[in-house]
Amino acid sequence: MNGFGFEFAASSPCPPSAERAAEIRQLFAEEARSERPDLATLCLLVGAAADGGLDDAGIDSAQVELDRLAGQVPFRPGAPLAWAEALRQLLGVRFEFRGSPGDYQRLESSLLHAVLRRRRGLPILLSVVWMEVARRAGAPVYGVGLPGHFVVGFGAGDERVLADPFDGGRVLSGGDAELLVGATLRPSMLAPADPLDVVVRVLNNIRAWAAARPEQSEVALWAVELALLLPSHPAQLRYERAQLLVQRGDFLTGAAELDAYAEVVAAVDEPAADRVRGQASSARAMLN
Repeated sequence: MNGFGFEFAASSPCPPSAERAAEIRQLFAEEARSERPDLATLCLLVGAAADGGLDDAGIDSAQVELDRLAGQVPFRPGAPLAWAEALRQLLGVRFEFRGSPGDYQRLESSLLHAVLRRRRGLPILLSVVWMEVARRAGAPVYGVGLPGHFVVGFGAGDERVLADPFDGGRVLSGGDAELLVGATLRPSMLAPADPLDVVVRVLNNIRAWAAARPEQSEVALWAVELALLLPSHPAQLRYERAQLLVQRGDFLTGAAELDAYAEVVAAVDEPAADRVRGQASSARAMLN
């Protein structure tokens, strides 16, 4: 039983107020641009952007839950394999954190506070739980962004061990990992994931979830807006935000964003910039 002081509805969460959303964006930007961004904090702020019921006390409760779980890891298990097995026994076996195909259909599978409560989620969010618990316990842990599937790594070089939190923390052989990827593993695929890279991937998952559900354009919009606050992001995100604003009926703001994006594009592709300007004109025409 966890120590949270909030409940999470079975349906999609209600978004925060406009004032709270602005506060979350400011906190997210400050954390993302800090010298050492904290992965758990950033993921919890993503959760707060989705769920108006997650206040500062709820965020603190989630951090306390990660501390509580870390306190139950055996003291310094030893080699990377021993660390991986200790985390598997604690999180995968005792507390039954894992994933299933149905979790890909749920927004809360991408929200850390909900994953801590449900003990279910997408591979990357379950990996965040593994990483944050293991890090607090002193393990040599890091995330590994394999193509199409996120896992965790312990140790390095010949002692490196990969584990799959989505499968309850199962330790992966080289062949197991290649089956997940569907190709031969290259050394670059095993590089530790930077915290901001993890957050980008989390937000990409949320955007993909919302894109498949046009009625969830509000979710797509806040996910894009958080991604735009990261120190490095593709200019294409500005175009995506502009389209979402138009889709949601904010024609003037969306048109202004389209014009601004067209100016960026014009430096490399004038015909494409003209097409975007045409979209801006069409958006303004919707006001007539």
